[in-house]
Amino acid sequence: MAYWLFKSEPDVFGWDDLVAKGDRGEEWDGVRNYQARNNMRAMKKGDLGLFYHSNQGKEAVGICEVSAEIHPDSTTDDPRWECVDVKAVKPLPRFVSLEQAKAEPRLKDMALVKNTRLSVQPVSDEEWAVVMELAGL
Repeated sequence: MAYWLFKSEPDVFGWDDLVAKGDRGEEWDGVRNYQARNNMRAMKKGDLGLFYHSNQGKEAVGICEVSAEIHPDSTTDDPRWECVDVKAVKPLPRFVSLEQAKAEPRLKDMALVKNTRLSVQPVSDEEWAVVMELAGL
């Protein structure tokens, strides 16, 4: 299993919106960055991700799961853009902020800390374990 981080603006599509979608989940559509798209191409069904609220809050708030592997993004006719589907698994007992991640020496190499603008990022096994510890899991 691999781990990922999915960033979304909570006023556009937040954690509660994903939870409301239930087991059917939602396309992670609208990504127009090649690196983020390529990260989604590497995802497998069952991989887990951190659901991260960007702009407002700037914190990981939940765990989601890749429920469908890469397929065409339904929001465009451009074949370059693809997406995966994700569904909510559970909220984090304690949200983990960007400030906490930056202050944690064990996360100094995490993509979130080094490249805060990338919307879909890989998370290493070690980074996942640290974030789960900070979240109270």
